[in-house]
Amino acid sequence: MRKLSLVLKAALAATLLGLLAAQPAWTATATSSSTLATPRYYEQTGPHQVTKVAGGPDHTLYYPSDLASDPAKHPVILWGNGTGATVSQYDEVLKHWASWGFVVAAANTGQSGSGQEMLAGGKFLVAENSRSGSLFQGKIDTANIGAAGHSQGGGGTIAAAADPMVKVSSPVEPGPQGSVPAMRGPSLFIAGQLDYIVPSVYVRGRYASATAHPAFFAELKGSDHFFPGDTRKRLIGVETAWFCYWLAGDQQAKAVFFGPRSSAELFNDAGWSSVDRNAKADAVS
Repeated sequence: MRKLSLVLKAALAATLLGLLAAQPAWTATATSSSTLATPRYYEQTGPHQVTKVAGGPDHTLYYPSDLASDPAKHPVILWGNGTGATVSQYDEVLKHWASWGFVVAAANTGQSGSGQEMLAGGKFLVAENSRSGSLFQGKIDTANIGAAGHSQGGGGTIAAAADPMVKVSSPVEPGPQGSVPAMRGPSLFIAGQLDYIVPSVYVRGRYASATAHPAFFAELKGSDHFFPGDTRKRLIGVETAWFCYWLAGDQQAKAVFFGPRSSAELFNDAGWSSVDRNAKADAVS
């Protein structure tokens, strides 16, 4: 029976790899045209203007434009694209994070499943934090680095989250790359209710393997693999809150996830069709 289960898992992983190889992720044409009268707090643009530049080994960097004059250290988010996708296709979410005070290092590749491409951006920023004359000298909060990615980049996020550099992660509709039990910090697994490329049941299965650290599963109502319309705003807001809490200590963001399930915002948001958290996450509450 165990051998059969391993064969089935291998077959599913092979099928997913084939699908992901054939699908560009988060298409540039699928922009968010929100019809929301009042966006939720973390869906709103943050207080910073944003600068976008090429940098790192092979990365696109997003950061608050007032970085040089701001005395604060800034947490980091490492990003991995989906298969065959480019950083520009995720421009909306990456700029949004930078507007909230994060420095974002997005790997310029559509093959980020190893996680190493993402980690290279983190290593670059850690080195720049100590390099005399660097724009980022003394500006990087090296103890607060997160990772997120979509599709194959979600699998890369799982792989990157095994590295001690990464404090917290959020795999979005992740492929089969990486080992969930090897992840070291809190994780938020995002699935799409109507995703037939990386089905929700598969993402839930990966989340179920996260028993050694606090983990959440959240299924986005009405979303396919490319987050059409308002589903993209829902995703961006929840991801922003996740990183604001874990990387910046934002206690308002904590209330999105933690506390009694009867009052925690994510469990009571009609934009999400299914939400769960494991025993380790319950203990945080």
